[in-house]
Amino acid sequence: MGLDDKISNAAEEAKGKVKEGVGKATDDERLEAEGKVDQAKANLKQAGEDVKDALK
Repeated sequence: MGLDDKISNAAEEAKGKVKEGVGKATDDERLEAEGKVDQAKANLKQAGEDVKDALK
């Protein structure tokens, strides 16, 4: 896995955490859900990259 991929996944996860936090603070359930989805996507991408690394 390249460093760029790791940084990209971490940034996407951080963005999701911020969205979720803002959603909770403002009682915006939609924004909170979007944040959780962003985090899940980042975690899924990271898991895929980890599998690729393990197979090398």
